[in-house]
Amino acid sequence: MPRDLIARADKELVNQMIRRPLAWVPVAMSLAILAMVLTTIGISGAVRQEDEGTQAHIFQIWLVLEVVLVAGFAVAWVPRRPKQALVVLAIQILCALAACAPVFYFRL
Repeated sequence: MPRDLIARADKELVNQMIRRPLAWVPVAMSLAILAMVLTTIGISGAVRQEDEGTQAHIFQIWLVLEVVLVAGFAVAWVPRRPKQALVVLAIQILCALAACAPVFYFRL
């Protein structure tokens, strides 16, 4: 019984934490970039182009912003609530890897 209570409390804390902008903005940005990359691959194919287009520049800017936001979240929340923050941090990192995966797979 106490284990269920602790698990429920941890789940509620993670749910509260993910509602903070520093937690959900990197996830939303990663999903938007993943959609952009998949749309670009769907429209123009997985062919490396000579000139980097707008999508490549947006991807590069996103990559820098993603690192800054995830690091900011880690610095702000891991010392306060390590267990819950690591769950959110794992979600952020997995979403970022999912957005990068097609670029690395197709070597774009």
